[in-house]
Amino acid sequence: MAWNEPGGNNNDPWGNGPKGNQGPPDLDEVFKQWSKKINGVLGNNNGGGDSSGSGLPWPILIVGLAVFLVYLSWTPIDEQERGVVLQLGKYNRTLEPGFNFIVPLAERVINVNVTNIRNAEIDQEMLTKDENIVSIAMNIQYRVIDPVQFALKIEDPERSVDYAGESALRHEVGSAKLDSILTDGRALLAEATSQRLQTYLEDYSTGIQVTNVNVKEARAPSQVQAAFDDVQKAKLDKERYINEAEAYANQVVPEARGKAQRAIEEANGYKEQIIARAEGETVRFTDLLNEYKKAPEVTRERLYLETLTRVLSKTNKVVVDVEGGNNMMYLPLDQLKRPSASTGSSSGSDQLSRSDISRLTDEVYNELRRRSERTSKREGR
Repeated sequence: MAWNEPGGNNNDPWGNGPKGNQGPPDLDEVFKQWSKKINGVLGNNNGGGDSSGSGLPWPILIVGLAVFLVYLSWTPIDEQERGVVLQLGKYNRTLEPGFNFIVPLAERVINVNVTNIRNAEIDQEMLTKDENIVSIAMNIQYRVIDPVQFALKIEDPERSVDYAGESALRHEVGSAKLDSILTDGRALLAEATSQRLQTYLEDYSTGIQVTNVNVKEARAPSQVQAAFDDVQKAKLDKERYINEAEAYANQVVPEARGKAQRAIEEANGYKEQIIARAEGETVRFTDLLNEYKKAPEVTRERLYLETLTRVLSKTNKVVVDVEGGNNMMYLPLDQLKRPSASTGSSSGSDQLSRSDISRLTDEVYNELRRRSERTSKREGR
């Protein structure tokens, strides 16, 4: 006999007698009671009769399905994103940031970030216009401006950026020479590549805008790097020598021009001096001529004395030949002393001054004139 059969209370493993009947609850009874309560709430009470167990879970399933559909009808869109809605696989609309309503199961949302700056890296060896190989590392920065094109027009937009960027870079490198790429042509190369890449992306309808292209490195292949380094050093030396020559020219040329200008100014000054002197001599000669016309003898004698004064002031010896006589007068001007004014006075310079020479010239001239007169008188007798 089983432990739970009637009359078998002595075999109850929990030691319960028939009086309390304290065995475990019946699960079927529990489910029935809960089903009655739910049916009462939903208005499906059948007058207290028993309902079949197979029909009880349907209200719960309906409520759960409704809640699930309501949950699927609202989708959040972040501030950095836009939602592309596909209705039965076809584009319908674009959702703005916030909570947006969609038709569950019939519509699907693709979230696209439109503010994040994305990056693409390219590191390739390419052929230049002058048939040299150059290794270029380039970074491309871009963002999405049209989420519909980005999500629907291209299967893999980011890979398309890589391919289009490599194509644009290869085209620009093939149009430039190696020297320009390795030296001062990187900025121009990056700008031209950016413009060409943007054109490609617009033609492909990717919805992408290129924000920046940076050529990080441009170098010769490692096999010939040493030779290219020597070439670059030679070019730097060339530039240095050119700069030194230009600096020297900038120093010498202005100095030479200054000397030339000074010579020109000195020549012009000498010219003006000669012209002024000639004009002054002309005026002086004209005035002298007028005076000579008034008193020829006096003017002639004065001119003679002034000439002797001017000539004798520059020499220290004078030899005078008397006309019609055999005597010759020798005057050692360098040995003549200036007479002192008194015995107590200090001795001045031993050389004759200009006034002394003028006085001596007058005395010589008077002596010569007296001798000439005496000679004329003897011949007249």
